[in-house]
Amino acid sequence: MLSAPATPAPTAADTVLTGARVRTLDPARPWATAVAVKDGRITAVGDAPDVRDWRGPATEVIDLGGATLTPGFVDGHSHPVWGVDMATGTDLSGCRGLDDLRTALAAAARELRPGQWVTGWGLDHNVFGDRPVHRDLIEDALGGVPAFLRLYDGHSALAGGAALAAAGIEGPRTFTQRASVVCDDRGRPTGHLVEHAAMDLLLPVVPRPSAAERRTRLLASLDEMAAAGLTGAHVMDLQSPDAVQLLDGIEAEGHLPLRLRLAPWCMPGIDTEGLDHLVALQRRGGCQWRVDGVKFFMDGTIEGGTAWLERPDCHGEGTEAFWPDPAAYTHAVHHLARAGVRTATHAIGDAAVRHVLDTVELLGSAGAQGRHRHRIEHIETVPTDQLARFAALGVVASMQPLHTGYTRADHTDAWSQRVGTERAGRAWRCRDLRDAGAVLVLGSDWPIAHHDPRATLAAARLRRPAGEPGTAPVTPEQALTGLMALEGLTSHAALAAGEEAQAGRIAPGFRADLTALAVDPVSAPADDVAAAPVRLTMSGGRVTHRGVA
Repeated sequence: MLSAPATPAPTAADTVLTGARVRTLDPARPWATAVAVKDGRITAVGDAPDVRDWRGPATEVIDLGGATLTPGFVDGHSHPVWGVDMATGTDLSGCRGLDDLRTALAAAARELRPGQWVTGWGLDHNVFGDRPVHRDLIEDALGGVPAFLRLYDGHSALAGGAALAAAGIEGPRTFTQRASVVCDDRGRPTGHLVEHAAMDLLLPVVPRPSAAERRTRLLASLDEMAAAGLTGAHVMDLQSPDAVQLLDGIEAEGHLPLRLRLAPWCMPGIDTEGLDHLVALQRRGGCQWRVDGVKFFMDGTIEGGTAWLERPDCHGEGTEAFWPDPAAYTHAVHHLARAGVRTATHAIGDAAVRHVLDTVELLGSAGAQGRHRHRIEHIETVPTDQLARFAALGVVASMQPLHTGYTRADHTDAWSQRVGTERAGRAWRCRDLRDAGAVLVLGSDWPIAHHDPRATLAAARLRRPAGEPGTAPVTPEQALTGLMALEGLTSHAALAAGEEAQAGRIAPGFRADLTALAVDPVSAPADDVAAAPVRLTMSGGRVTHRGVA
């Protein structure tokens, strides 16, 4: 390993990390074995002999025992605050068929006290096989207890009959955005609620954790994320009405384990006053959190029939945008862009992706000046002729490798059957986007998929779940290299947030957001990376997790 001269620390460090294989992602010095930290920043990068010059009487020296130290992992798309409400009740992600689902619901119903509800999350559309999502398939297991079950995509839910009655839902509803209360031929609600406006009809009646419970659960979740190696997250919502108070309260008493950048939603029907309110929100923040950006939806999901596709899906659906007037979306993005606000748009279908790119292109020179200010989330299917536009327009691609686990290589899953063989054959084009020069930030979309960044790194390389060598990879030609995957959680995450001058590298002056794994996340086998112990996580110069050497 070549040794470059160390940058001297001007004063004694708060913390020195040594005994590491430091993969800096800094072209000026790719490798080192020791790092000095003071006041939340990296003050020096060097090797073991330099440590004595960095130490002072109060310096903590941490020997990483040969672990690989990298810039801190950042989840590029997550919902840790809103997820406290979303991931409530029974985890249904392990259900593989209707028998599993009914067994889980019956067990949950038996444990309830009078007046309580069965709630659940993570329910896979494939559980229903070829049958439509319908409450009749679960009512007998519930025994009359109200139930509200979120499907894994986060854009749909299944409500039981008692829950529908409690919310006064007796038939179809009309919404200002794309959403539906699915009904049968007789106009009777099936319990399938598609998109946020329809699910929100249940919010006034579904039991919600208390403020104290939510605070406890949020901190526990963030601690779990830090223990898995995360130092930060791009949070694609500010939906919980008490989110700001919750974050302020936690920081008043201690330290957020992760650095959170939150993007409140901008929904159809918003007026100029509403847009200006979103601009004003950008000034809110604390020590480890801030509002930075706005989240849009250009469409919904493939499985729900609400993705905006250039050709209809197999059910003749997917022909409409989430914004009934796509031009109004374009106007809203341009209003925010003129105010210097970053935007992130959920766009899964090919037509949705194209419209977002068109919207940024219409910004002209203003768009060029704001390179990497706008990003597209998910991008599950995109035509070849759109790939080069990401780099040309400076639009960030934000993708979630673990989402490939909801589909199958043989196209027998609900997602693939909806879009058809041709589009399923160009699913989640991570490698094509990187090869086309796009900035590619990787994330989990927790709680849609698990937040563990090691699993994200592995899935990006394997195109299958880690630890399942018998599972055929999905579009394996889209696999990333180990370095590309690491960049997706580090340097490209920094670019996506406009923080490339202070994050995403291990270099003097950069933030001390650092992750140490027992193996090298770039060169170790991907399955080993997914299971690798996390030796240390540091966010803002504070050790948020210390593993066993």
